[in-house]
Order: sequence, then structure tokens, then C-alpha cells
Amino acid sequence: MPFTMHARRVTTTLTLLAGLGLSTSAMAVQWNFAEPYGDANLHTQNARAFAKDVSEATHGGLDITVHANGALIPHPEIKNAVRRGIVPIGEIFLSRLANENPVYEIDALPTLVHDYPSAHALWEASRPEISALLAKQGLKVLYSVPWPSQGIYTQMELTSPSQLQGLRLRSNNTSTERLAELLGAIPTQTEASDIPTAFSTGRVNAMVTSVSTGANTAAWDYVSHFNNANLWLPRNIVFVSQKAFDRLSEGEQKAVMNAAAAAEKRGWAASEEESRTNLKTIEDHGIQVNTPTPELESALQQAGNTLLEQWSNRAGPEGKHILETYRNLTDQSH
Repeated sequence: MPFTMHARRVTTTLTLLAGLGLSTSAMAVQWNFAEPYGDANLHTQNARAFAKDVSEATHGGLDITVHANGALIPHPEIKNAVRRGIVPIGEIFLSRLANENPVYEIDALPTLVHDYPSAHALWEASRPEISALLAKQGLKVLYSVPWPSQGIYTQMELTSPSQLQGLRLRSNNTSTERLAELLGAIPTQTEASDIPTAFSTGRVNAMVTSVSTGANTAAWDYVSHFNNANLWLPRNIVFVSQKAFDRLSEGEQKAVMNAAAAAEKRGWAASEEESRTNLKTIEDHGIQVNTPTPELESALQQAGNTLLEQWSNRAGPEGKHILETYRNLTDQSH
């Protein structure tokens, strides 16, 4: 082929790609996605679907590799790794950031929400403030997906709050720690991947977590009962380095945001479906499922009210605004 003809074809191709807003580099942009959960987890599966959507939308111009199970960056270090540019994108359990600002733990306040519609209203109410806080640290929120609601796993039938006295209760955020203390239990920090070992060694003997975590960690091997208390629906959040995002072409940025919107919608639906299927899974494996007795429910509600009041005082005007917005949204839905 004559050089001039070849050059014209290359120029035409580059012009077409530029017109689509896609990368004209010979090499695709490579992003490593730090994911703390295992391959079977709903959040990991959703992240992989998000990455696939982005790749397809950019025709391979942006290639995202999801590194599951904390293999790339341990969970506690993911946020800072994204901030420092070690990786461009990551996912965390949002309320892990409670020590930075109480607004981050609003989704982990016991008894504030009780189902998916109320959890979604709380996300709508809190997203602007959470996004603004993370933006100040150079992080752009992409999407957030909840876990199924939290219940209490024990090695005996739980009917009274007095049974929690002195139990070593697995915790993974500040709210769980405070709840444990209010109920007379001893909070013990434990990552999801370490739960079976923690039970087998006696480091913990009860936990507050979802049916998903229970199914993923084969909870029937170390507990016998699950109290389906519907305490809260905590969220994971996925964010990207603003600098990394800004380096993308306009078309790639649009592809990322469209994929993020799809991931949020898909993730909420998957979480709700998993809540049903994994409850059946743990029952099928012999875990006895029950709901709180009036005595236990009263104690949990009282603890929830105390934690909400304490949180509201710590969170200040921003927190009060979120709660007011949330209550307006939930009132409108009734």
C-alpha cells in the first residue's frame, strides 16, 4: 500500500476515534481495581460486570482488572492507596471511614433503616454530603451498593439481650463496636476473610453481619443460630481517583459513569435477591433462623436510638440535614 494512502487511513481512524471521544493511544488505559472481597461475593461480581461494561463501551480503550480478596491492596489500605495514586479505583465498606467523619457511618446506625426502600432513601439523602467529603480528598464516587440486612449469628438460640453479656462479638466498624458495648458484649475487630478462623480459635463467639457473609464463610460450620433482626443495610462504595478520571477522554469518562449507574442499579437488585437466596442457603445448611423476641427487639431499638442520638450530636448540621432529608423522603413514600 502506498504510504500516502496508509497515512490517510490511519488519520481517518484516529479522527473517528476522537469523534467518539475514545482513546487514540495504541495502548489501552489500564486500571487496577482493588476489591477486598472474594470472587463469589456479590460486590466483586458487580465490580467485574462494571469493568466489562466499561471495556465494551470504550472498545477496549479503558481496561479495568479487578483484583479480588484484598490480593492487591488490603481492605484497610484501599482508600489511601487510591488517594495516593497507587491504584486508580477501589471499593470499601463505607462505614470503615467513621473515624474520619461520622457522616460515613450513617448507613450503619442500627434500626434507622429496615428494608431496601428505606436504605435507598438514606443513600439518596446522604450521597451529596458523602460525595463532597470524598471529593475534598481527590476521590470521585462512582456507585454504592448495600449488603443484605444485618442479623446476629450465635452458637445458641438468642432470646434475651442478657445472653449477649460478655460475648466476644465480631465487629467490622465503629457502629458495631458501639452496639456491642451497649449490649454488654465485647467487640472484636475481624475481617470477613478471617471469620472462620476467629470462631475456631475462640477469638469471637458471635457476630453481627449479613446472610451473604454467613453463606460466603460457611457460617454453619461454627454457629447454629441466626437472629434475622434487620438491624441495618450497610453499604460498600466504589470510588476513583479524580486525577485518574480526569486523564480519560470525554467518551471514556461518560462510559465509566454510565457503567457506574448500571452497576448501582444491578447491585441493589442483586443484593435484594441474595438476601432471599442466602437466607434459604443458611437454613438449608442447618442454621436455625428466628426473629427478635419483644424483649430483644426492645433492647436493640433502645441501643439504636442511643447510637442515633450520639451520631447526630457528632455529625453536626450536616448530619441533621441528612436525617431531615431522609425522613422527608420516607414520609413521601408512605
